[in-house]
Amino acid sequence: MFIMNEVTDLFERSDVLHVRSDIQKIIGSKVKLETNKGRHKSVINRGIVSNVYPSIFTIQLSDGPDPSRKMSFSYTDVLTNTVEITLCE
Repeated sequence: MFIMNEVTDLFERSDVLHVRSDIQKIIGSKVKLETNKGRHKSVINRGIVSNVYPSIFTIQLSDGPDPSRKMSFSYTDVLTNTVEITLCE
């Protein structure tokens, strides 16, 4: 549902604690983030899952003008489909 790859049970639960534990499993993995900005607008970023905290997780971006830039998202962003995470191979 949220991550499209061979891991089918990842992020298919509707509980914030389960989403957090699933994101902990992919720390250090390369991901593609599609962020919904509303009105049919979305932004796509690529990066590495760097840290998991009680309320948020951070992504170290690997593209763009400033490669040292980080973005943070809440687990409810994932649950509400505001952010879609795809593992990169």
